[in-house]
Amino acid sequence: MSELAKPSLLGAIASLLYPASCTICAASVETGEYLCSECDNQVSRIVPPFCAKCSEPFDGAITSEFACANCAHRKIHFEAAVAAYRARGIVRHVMLNFKYGRQMHLRHLVARWLVAALDDERIRERRFDAIVPVPLHPARQRERGFNQAELLAQWVSNHIAVPLRPALQRVRYTTTQTAFDRAERMQNLRDAFRLRKNTDVRRLRVLLIDDILTTGSTLSECARVLKQGGAQSVYAATAARA
Repeated sequence: MSELAKPSLLGAIASLLYPASCTICAASVETGEYLCSECDNQVSRIVPPFCAKCSEPFDGAITSEFACANCAHRKIHFEAAVAAYRARGIVRHVMLNFKYGRQMHLRHLVARWLVAALDDERIRERRFDAIVPVPLHPARQRERGFNQAELLAQWVSNHIAVPLRPALQRVRYTTTQTAFDRAERMQNLRDAFRLRKNTDVRRLRVLLIDDILTTGSTLSECARVLKQGGAQSVYAATAARA
């Protein structure tokens, strides 16, 4: 049996022994799928109008480009941060189970959501020189066992054929951001990141990757460090936006 035939045969046998099921409701789904059509229809896609800088959605009939109050009243260091889905309901459930429940198979579904964000017109036609994941502090990565942003960045790197460069490191362990407002988040993250030793990002067009965008504070601080190191531009993409 050829090496190429083995994985497909093993996959076929596995699908017979362990039929694919929806990760939410356990309904039968096609092999390689993670959500049934009913659950997939409940996933909330981000549609215009939204902030041109951070993708925060708004209700109403805004037709011109605009920046939300969050971005208009502080310095944001990335050019734009795009996201395809709202981190609510099923999306939030899937991402929490992947990130904290160690259900590693869900990375494929989250990665699909992230790849969908790459079709955003703000980055669709742009050329990038490097894919950079948002790093975890070593202590947190040991605790979790993996860096979700790095796994997703590797997927994106393979998908668009742009090299993965783990250019950043997290040097200060920060407390959870969830209890902080926007100003406190920025202060909490100050000097939390730096370029890795002997890393050169000068003149690079960077695509920064993370799993979820909340206020954009983490992405902005990472972008600041990259630009301080000479990066030409920094765009960011995430699978979902809070």
